[in-house]
Amino acid sequence: MKKVFFALQIAFFTCVPLLAGNNEADSLKILNLQEVEIVSVRAGSKTPVAYSNLDKMQISSLNFGQDAASILATTPSVIITSDAGNGIGYTGFRIRGTDANRINITANGIPLNDSESHGVFWVNMPDFASSLEDLQIQRGVGTSTNGAGAFGASINMKTSNISREAYSEFNGGYGSFNSSKATFKAGSGLLADHWTFDARLSSIHSDGFIDRAETNLKSYFAQASYLSDNTMLRLLTFGGKEKTYHAWDGVPDYILFPTEAGAKPDRTHNPCGYMGADANGNPLYYSNQTDNYDQTHYQLFLLQSLAPNLNLNVALHYTKGLGYYEEYKTGRKFEEYGLQNFVVDGVTVKKSDLVRQKHLDNDFGGAIFSLDYRKGALNAAFGGGANRYWGNHFGKVIWLKNYYGDASLLPDHEYYRSKGEKTDANLYLKASWQLTEKLNLYGDLQYRRIDYAINGQNDVWDWINAEMQKLAVDEKFNFFNPKAGAFYQFNAQNSAYASFATANREPNRNNYTDAAKNEIPRPERLYDWEAGYRFGSPQFSAGLNLYWMQYRNQLVLNGKVNEIGEPLTSNVPDSYRAGMELTASLLLTHFLKWDGNLTLSRNRIKNYTEYVTVYDVNGDTETEQKADFYGDTPIAYSPDVIAGSRFSLNFKQFRAALQSNYVSRQFLDNTGKTDRTIDSYFVNNLTLGYDFKIKGVKQVSVNLLINNLFNEEYETYGYLWSCYNRQADGSLDAYTEHNYFPQAGINFMTNISLKF
Repeated sequence: MKKVFFALQIAFFTCVPLLAGNNEADSLKILNLQEVEIVSVRAGSKTPVAYSNLDKMQISSLNFGQDAASILATTPSVIITSDAGNGIGYTGFRIRGTDANRINITANGIPLNDSESHGVFWVNMPDFASSLEDLQIQRGVGTSTNGAGAFGASINMKTSNISREAYSEFNGGYGSFNSSKATFKAGSGLLADHWTFDARLSSIHSDGFIDRAETNLKSYFAQASYLSDNTMLRLLTFGGKEKTYHAWDGVPDYILFPTEAGAKPDRTHNPCGYMGADANGNPLYYSNQTDNYDQTHYQLFLLQSLAPNLNLNVALHYTKGLGYYEEYKTGRKFEEYGLQNFVVDGVTVKKSDLVRQKHLDNDFGGAIFSLDYRKGALNAAFGGGANRYWGNHFGKVIWLKNYYGDASLLPDHEYYRSKGEKTDANLYLKASWQLTEKLNLYGDLQYRRIDYAINGQNDVWDWINAEMQKLAVDEKFNFFNPKAGAFYQFNAQNSAYASFATANREPNRNNYTDAAKNEIPRPERLYDWEAGYRFGSPQFSAGLNLYWMQYRNQLVLNGKVNEIGEPLTSNVPDSYRAGMELTASLLLTHFLKWDGNLTLSRNRIKNYTEYVTVYDVNGDTETEQKADFYGDTPIAYSPDVIAGSRFSLNFKQFRAALQSNYVSRQFLDNTGKTDRTIDSYFVNNLTLGYDFKIKGVKQVSVNLLINNLFNEEYETYGYLWSCYNRQADGSLDAYTEHNYFPQAGINFMTNISLKF
């Protein structure tokens, strides 16, 4: 019924352009209100932080159906990775080497980071880029905002502005790996000088570059707005439904880089869902090895102009998430799932193949506010928010191969259940003061309070106590995050800035549940020094940003993953990230432009010790781990060089752009061993477009995206698992497994857009 309702609504929008208002004052009113809607969480031209903005046109030119994270690839210090290898499905990114679950992400100022994992799963928000007006990336700590602590960057996205004119648009595309996208958007324009309605429906499908990495995504966006002279009330909702086949495990190195004579590498191999082999030795895979999740967001905003210089912005929000993933597991012990061993012909059977589901049912809601004051030399904002999260985690065994135990335990035998609850509240006060004609001072104070509890059973068997691992976490955190800086305008073309900021961040769920024995994760603290210089003229602009990010108890990726491919972390007492970011833009001719960025960095852990699991001669875990000291080492997944280049041509109705990205070698763990790395890569993408008009259509756009133009073979992510095996003579034998995530070779995506 939801889809039918939106389809009827869209049809109605398309037929009502004559009802739209046409008063120029209405347009100015809309624009003025929208400009102050999220001012409290954005950096301005004189804010002393490093940031990049992407507007609606830039986002549209990069949107060919890949997850929204992919559009960040044109900005400094960003690395993108994709499980399926073609950017549709599960994708991830890092900024300055920091993983995405430590990057603050908001939509219209509303937190999007999952309260427990701290991540944003873009696959749950398919085609969200089609509903974005603009976004801002603040690198480093940035300015205070709502939600998760910013330990590498903040990303604030703003959804589509209110349009005075009625419109409708169809966008469809098809490309490699049977990838397709269909999007329909429509808006009523301004009705009776007060009302507007907008909606979008999207469908995306891809078979993926990796074997069986199929993705089916559906999504919607709708908003209704009321405007008067000093008030804007806006209700919006967006949601996504995804079904993806697992591609979480990567490709083992012995398959990707075979050493046997005559063996060929298999870059599309997917071990997920493996069930064994048939009588002829051919591998068999489980057909429903899938991830299934529905996520729906609701946001209600009130923007009230209280006085010419004072605005109040209040928002309520609620997000519902519900889903599970299903997987086939081979040779699992019954006791791990609370099942009984059984005897057949005098032989005790302890293991079996099985199919399990792991479910998540969560609710997230709250409120945010900001009071924004602008007068003369002073711009100030007082704001904050309070959010509450409830998450139920539980697992079921839905099928067992040849099970003769207690039949009452099946079907849908539940073998673990836990509940996570979290309250997150913050208040901030920030101000920018134009002290002199050239000097602007900035200050920002934030207090954040977190109450987090996990109770119940984890999904991991505790072999020592012969039961599911018990969870009893009850943590309270109080964080104070001050920030200060100065911006100096030398003249119309030259400016400089400097800032210092402190940030604190609590551990996430996996830091607690997947911690090593006797390890209790601790909160992190970051001291961030930034300084920069900017030059700007109509033909050429450039910027230089220097940063020093000093961490205490940083939770760094250790190169290991849990059994569903989620990266694991460990606290390290002392570490840092230091570097410089260069940006430049050159207008070569009136129709040809070049944009480039370069990040040079050094990312190090001081006095690093790795603790490695030891297995005895029977294959059981020993009580003590082996400690290997390495001294000062590079931080995993933190390349020394990241560079981007983009040539863009706009000549009459024709458009073209060549995007190039270079990433230097990355280490898979924190040991600094050169045999545990991802090779550097240099990848080029080409886009072509042409606009024209036909009768009855405002604009027709035909576009072509060619990814990996020169067919580079490269990997963007990987992980390893290492241990020591005790030999009969008491010596230890080191063992390491490597897995990588290859990306697709040359591939394409076409697109046609019709605007009415």
